[in-house]
Amino acid sequence: MAIKDLTTSQARRPFQRRRKTCPFSGENAPRIDYKDVRLLSRYVSERGKIVPSRITAVSAKKQRELARAIKRARFIGLMPYAVQ
Repeated sequence: MAIKDLTTSQARRPFQRRRKTCPFSGENAPRIDYKDVRLLSRYVSERGKIVPSRITAVSAKKQRELARAIKRARFIGLMPYAVQ
């Protein structure tokens, strides 16, 4: 009887997930710079791969900038390509 009272949307999802916002958009957001290794290393996995935007909630434009900065830092030698 109590189950019939619930609507289908309430039965499936008991709470609303808050939409993630891009950490690089906004007024006080950090700039993406290839020399800032500490910032870039937050977006690289333990294996040395660039973490996808669906996990980090970075917008598509900023994800491209982030990937470009990580690749530049790797090329110059500031970041490793792979972790041993």
